[in-house]
Amino acid sequence: MKLYLSSFGLGNHSDELLRLLQGKKRTGVVLNAKDGSSLQGRAFSLSRECEGLASIGLYPIELDLRDFFGQPDRLRETLRDFDLLWVRGGNTFVLRRAFRQSGLDQILPEFLARDQIVYGGFSAAVAVLTPSLRGLELVDDPEGVPPGYEQETIWEGLNLLPYAVAPHYRSDHPESESVERLVQHFIDNHVLFRALRDGEAIVVDGERHSVVG
Repeated sequence: MKLYLSSFGLGNHSDELLRLLQGKKRTGVVLNAKDGSSLQGRAFSLSRECEGLASIGLYPIELDLRDFFGQPDRLRETLRDFDLLWVRGGNTFVLRRAFRQSGLDQILPEFLARDQIVYGGFSAAVAVLTPSLRGLELVDDPEGVPPGYEQETIWEGLNLLPYAVAPHYRSDHPESESVERLVQHFIDNHVLFRALRDGEAIVVDGERHSVVG
């Protein structure tokens, strides 16, 4: 399993992402955590992500999970065309719904276990991999449901990480104050977690977990 999990953006060590990719470049950009934004805001976010990824030599195109809702077999075939799945931050609960409705929550663990794809991203992209989304309601609205999404709030993460993650910790980010409350929630409830400052990233390469940046 190869993961590059940043607090914000590409972080300060995108070289670690490139190391995991070993020269591969085809990148699917998942922006569904921003589906509650305006069309203009979403388009700006997509442009920004693609520019950043292209600046380090990758070939990014959007992979909109909404196009695969209820069609997991199509998504499984489409994922074979990518070397990296890069997932942007935003609303964690919306992103988790997108993972379930497209079937990515079942497909991604299969691909990662076989090293068929590298998974990277930041903020919400990291949170969905943890055991539980409990506590994240202190940061993101679990009831903000964009059109085409199921209403049910999903509290279970993919459990690909054995600990919770608090991104934007003590950083110059609009959510940093809310993240302080999230960290306290983890402490009060004896939840194993890692806090990430913007610029830092968790790198998972097989059984090895390290923090860079």
